[in-house]
Amino acid sequence: MLHNIFIILLKSKIFFPVFFAWFTAQLLKVIIYAVINKRFNFKLLLGSGGMPSSHSATVMALTTAVGRTQGWEDPLWVITLAFALITMTDAVGVRRAAGQQAKVLNKMLDEFWTEGKIGETRLRELLGHTPVEVIVGALLGIGIAIIGT
Repeated sequence: MLHNIFIILLKSKIFFPVFFAWFTAQLLKVIIYAVINKRFNFKLLLGSGGMPSSHSATVMALTTAVGRTQGWEDPLWVITLAFALITMTDAVGVRRAAGQQAKVLNKMLDEFWTEGKIGETRLRELLGHTPVEVIVGALLGIGIAIIGT
């Protein structure tokens, strides 16, 4: 049964571009970080946030692959487009705001720590994306889906 699922996924004209878009975006995050910081951070391979947005790359690859294989007038394409727009809006809005709050709270903890009053676990700050990260991720996903379908 599991073997059949893998065969179906590997033959799928939709799954492969979607997976490849996600993987490429995640790998690019590691490479971009290494170029800028002169060291590798392999945690970025499975993390969220950063350039390019793997969420945007994934949902736009899905949307593009569905449009190209099922037709641009198919209701499934409209559903995937709505899903993509919600995902990308969330990445820029809610998740980014949560990341900014984490940054402020971490700064507060640093201030308390230097005064010897409190020591807490730091919050994760890289949760959301800038609009540019989302756009680059979306373009990456569209490009991969066009090539892969």
